[in-house]
Amino acid sequence: MTLRLFGIPNCDTVKKARAYLAEHAVAFDFHDFKKHGVPTDALAAWVSALGWEALLNRKGTTWRGLDPALQAEVSDAASATRLMRAQPSVIKRPVVEWPDGSVTVGFSAEAWRERIAQ
Repeated sequence: MTLRLFGIPNCDTVKKARAYLAEHAVAFDFHDFKKHGVPTDALAAWVSALGWEALLNRKGTTWRGLDPALQAEVSDAASATRLMRAQPSVIKRPVVEWPDGSVTVGFSAEAWRERIAQ
């Protein structure tokens, strides 16, 4: 299995993650949420593995720009999943599917260094 990185190309954290992988000669496939949307099966697996709270970016500009009533509707995995499908920019980035089958969200050079060294 190849490392798969999901996100939005103009996201600063995604840029750092992609640069880190390139710098360390780690092959990966990039899935652009803007061009290709959020894969339904993958989103369900991420929610199962990480929990919807870990995936939902409540600090980003997309979340802050949502109507407060819509924000209030997000109270469980089903409502969060609907919102993440409709508004992929509310997903924390990057989401990474590692070759060992695990899934992480966000970028940490230290944590990634340990994973890559395995």
